[in-house]
Amino acid sequence: MKKFFEIIDIIVGTINQTMAVFGLSLGVLLAFINVILRYAFDMSITWAAELTNYLFIWSALFGAAYGFKQGAHISVSLVIEKFPPVITKFFLIFANFISIAYLALISYFGYELILMLMDFGEMSVDLGIPLWIPHLVLPIAFALAAYRTAEKLVEIYRTDSNDIQLFNEHEAVINEIKGEK
Repeated sequence: MKKFFEIIDIIVGTINQTMAVFGLSLGVLLAFINVILRYAFDMSITWAAELTNYLFIWSALFGAAYGFKQGAHISVSLVIEKFPPVITKFFLIFANFISIAYLALISYFGYELILMLMDFGEMSVDLGIPLWIPHLVLPIAFALAAYRTAEKLVEIYRTDSNDIQLFNEHEAVINEIKGEK
């Protein structure tokens, strides 16, 4: 069973990273080309702005999903780090449960939005594609984020209370400067 989850972890991580990098890279390239065309040749690609927006949205949401596994999201640990380790662990588990519920709910509503857009037959103005296609990012990215948060929850649950380390950005920066990990 452990091997199965390791494979799922690799697949989910690859999807998140690939979509984040691909979306950002292609979005920047497309925006750059459109700016050059507009200012140098007095023309532009009419659908570039809309596609660039969608690419950046996809990149941001898949990147955020990846950030859940890395623990890269902002958290205020000032209060809970003052508590004993057992209480800190409880709060972290509780916070992850709340996060999973929220992410799963947004994923579900994203799915409902996809169904609604399909029923209405809404089309993208510039790209001429069904609007449900670019909105697929909502159920997919939020489901992957919920999965990543569930992984983090299991990791916290399995970690001894005394061994739980909270991420402190200032300490990470100091360690990075010193060359430590």
